[in-house]
Parts: sequence; structure tokens; C-alpha cells
Amino acid sequence: MTRNSDARGLHRRTLLAAPALLGVAALGSRPATADAPRKGGTLRATLYANPSSLDPMTGRAGSDHLALYPIFERLIDWEPASLRPKPGLAESWSFADPRSLVLNLRGGVVFHDGTAFDAAAVKANLDRMLTHPRSNLHSDLESLAAVEIASPSRVVLKLKYPDTAMPLILSDRAGMMASPASFAGGADIDRHPVGAGAMEFVRWDDGDKLVLRRNPRYWQEDRPYLDGIEFKVMTDTNVGVRSVLAGQNDFVSRVPPQQVPNLKRRTDFVLLTGQTLYVEMLYFNYGRPPLSDLRLRQAVNYAIDRDSYNNVVTAGLGEIGCVLLPQRHWAYDAEAAARYGYDPDRAKALIAQAGFAAGIELYSVHYSDQLSVQRMEILSDMLRKVGFTFKESVGSIAQANQLWEDGTGDIHLSAWTGRPDPSFTYAALFLKDAVYNAGHAEPSPALTQAIAESRSVDDIAARKPPLARAQRLERDAALCAPLAFEPEVVLHTPKVNGYVSNLIGKPRFDDVWLGV
Repeated sequence: MTRNSDARGLHRRTLLAAPALLGVAALGSRPATADAPRKGGTLRATLYANPSSLDPMTGRAGSDHLALYPIFERLIDWEPASLRPKPGLAESWSFADPRSLVLNLRGGVVFHDGTAFDAAAVKANLDRMLTHPRSNLHSDLESLAAVEIASPSRVVLKLKYPDTAMPLILSDRAGMMASPASFAGGADIDRHPVGAGAMEFVRWDDGDKLVLRRNPRYWQEDRPYLDGIEFKVMTDTNVGVRSVLAGQNDFVSRVPPQQVPNLKRRTDFVLLTGQTLYVEMLYFNYGRPPLSDLRLRQAVNYAIDRDSYNNVVTAGLGEIGCVLLPQRHWAYDAEAAARYGYDPDRAKALIAQAGFAAGIELYSVHYSDQLSVQRMEILSDMLRKVGFTFKESVGSIAQANQLWEDGTGDIHLSAWTGRPDPSFTYAALFLKDAVYNAGHAEPSPALTQAIAESRSVDDIAARKPPLARAQRLERDAALCAPLAFEPEVVLHTPKVNGYVSNLIGKPRFDDVWLGV
């Protein structure tokens, strides 16, 4: 497959039928400036969670990406509006055969420590991700058998089986390249990252601030415009909003949707809203009792009034989550989405059939921020009405995620922050060895096979049937409880220019510059 045919195949795998369908609207904003971008200044942005790690390989939270994107350049990038793959550190790529992905690397790139980026660096990174005991990327790269160096500027990824999702997998954590010299520090790279991105790491004051500065040797000579970024950790996004309105910060994301009506009146600020792939959900540990019982997992799904949840939690700006893909996604399957309507009587009957007519206690894990606590209260109220009660563990995103991955809890209120390729979502959540499959139980060989089949071809029409089958198999097995797709809501000051929203819903500051 040549690079041009890749464009007809992988590139036409548009994530959504049309980018405008999940567009972003600017509300209450000033007219866009006609001024040319200018260099200089430090962007002051909020982080809604303290990073779990600044090493892409060991991090566990989707919220980490806000900090990782400026530091680490990826092998393959994506278009913000469609998530089509585009060149990154790999200038081009092609499948020499169904099991050989060739990456042609960009020349003249160096890491922040001066180490050259080349084929040896790519191999060192991918080998580390495949073999290191602390790696959380084993399942992401499950199809990768070996990395071969063809020349200093070319690597060949040898695959165990055809995997047309691999280019987009390399647009996420697995494609974030770190300096091999930084590996010698062991776990120190978690807190002192060395990438090749537009920003260099300066310091991380745990739970308070992350400071980055301009990379003077960045391969894009006209970027970045910013001298630096200072991230302020503010887990209460209402506080983050107030900090922007007060002039203490320039940019806040994940603004509570309930704030939108009031913020629309603030014509002296820029408010952006749009839809994303970011789906709130209840994760299940179905690898052990009690949720190894299908009837109890189904009962949880039937007990949730998703319409009410969406109206309260997203103020109606989001979309109810019936499967893990929104309705406008090209792979969305309506039949799978229709599996679980709101039916509390059926939930009660299933709980009784499972032998718990008097009720059953579940161990829940969720985050300690105000919004998460409120959301868990809403869900707990719905689930208690059908017979579920709860024992709870609460912590920061990093703490709660670690508890979950260590096997604590039956359900985990969290989110799936979306991935460019839909098969990546189902593989990362449900394959036996996936990091996010807490019980590491294989739900069914049929689901594993459907995911694999969806990656054996690169044409949308051919990919739809196995992806539909994967969605139906997951819903039949009730492996999670999707809740609602969060809208992107961003507030920033008028001096912030060039910000481009993306369908993942995680801010990137590639083209941002500061006006006066």
C-alpha cells in the first residue's frame, strides 16, 4: 500500500461523517483578530487534574494529555476537526505488506537534551513500551511484534497480524517519543520528561503548578509562538473559571456546562462549546463476583435514567451515552445503542434472579472533585431505587485510577476520553490484558475477534460490520455503563489567539499566540 493509497484508505477513515457535525461554536466572543501571530508571552492555563505521570508510558489518566501534548511530539498526528492522521515525526508511512508498517522519519529533529531523533530512538521507545514492567501501553501495542531499523531515517514495524489502526495508535501515547538518554533515570522520567515537543519541561510543583518553556530547537522553525506555558492545577473547574474572569489565568477547559448561560453574557471573554468523544461511564470489574454475574451488570444499565443524567450533568449540552461512540460517529451502531432503555422494574427483577432480592452492596471508586461527587450522588440515588447500596473509596484522579487498576472496587465512575480510531477504544477497554480492564477477564473470544477483524481492512464500509458486532457484543455482555458524552466548554481571555478545538476534547496549544 503506497502512501497515496494510504490517503484513500486510512485517511478517508474520517472519524465523523462531516467535521461540522461536531463543530465548535464561539459564544459571546469578540470578532477574531486580523493581526498576524506574534511571538512572546507565557500562557497561563488551568489543569483540571494533577498529572498522574509526565511519562507517556506510565501515565494512567486521560487528563495527562494536556501536559503531555506540548512536551512530546508524536510519530503521527491528527487533524483537529476530523481526527484523520497526518504527518508528525513520521513524514510519511505506508504498509509494505499487511504486516509491515514503514515509517519515514523527519530529519533534523533533536530532543530537548540534544539527543538526535532517529530510527534508533524510535526503536528504543517502542521496545521500552512493549517490554518495560511499568508500561501501561502493552495492550495499545499488542499487535506489534518487533521494530526493525531499515536506515537512520526509516523504521519498519512488524505486526503479528494486519492492523490498520496502528497509524492512529501512534498518534496517542504510544507515538509520544522521549529521549532514550532520559530512560537511564528510571522512574525519574515520570517527573522530569524529555521530549521533542514545542515546550521543554522546567518544573512540576506537585498538585500546584507545571511550568514549561519554549523549545528553541523545535523542528517547526516558526513555532511555538509562546515563550512558555504555566499550568495551574485547579481540580474545581468553577474555581478555574473564576480565576480567568479575575485575570489570574488566561485559559480554562472543562467549564461546567451549567455556567454557560451566565458566561454567554460576558462579551469581554471568549466562550467555546462543542461536542466531543469524551464519554462519562461506569467501569465494571467483571472479572470477579459480584459483577461477574451478567444479570447484575445488566441491572445497572437498566437502572440509569440517562436522559435525566444528561440534562442535569451536562445541562443538556451533551449527548446521552448508549454506546461508547456518539450518534454522529461513522461507526455508531443504532441496534447496539437500543439495548438498554430506562427500566427500573427490569433491573429489580434481574437483581432478584441473581439471588439478591433483598439488595446488594457494591464497592464504588470515584474522584474527589465536586463535580464527580455530585455525579456519583445522582447515580447512587438511581441505583439505590432498584436495590444497590454502596461502599465508597474516593480520591484524586491519579489515586482513584490506581485503586481501580489495583483491583479495588466493583464499579468506577470515570470517563473514556476518546481515541482517534474506534477499534482502539474497544481494545483498550475490553481486551484481556488492557490496562482499563481491571479484572483482566476476556469477555468473549467473539469480541476479541470482532476488534481484530475491524483492523484487518482500512475501508470504512468494510470496517463497519465488525465494529457494529463489537458494539453489540459489548452491550449484550454489559461490560460497562455509558452515561453521557461531555461537551467541550472552554473559556479564555481575548488575548488568547489561534486556539483550535479538537474532537478528542483535550486542549492543544500548537498555534496559540498572545495578543496585547
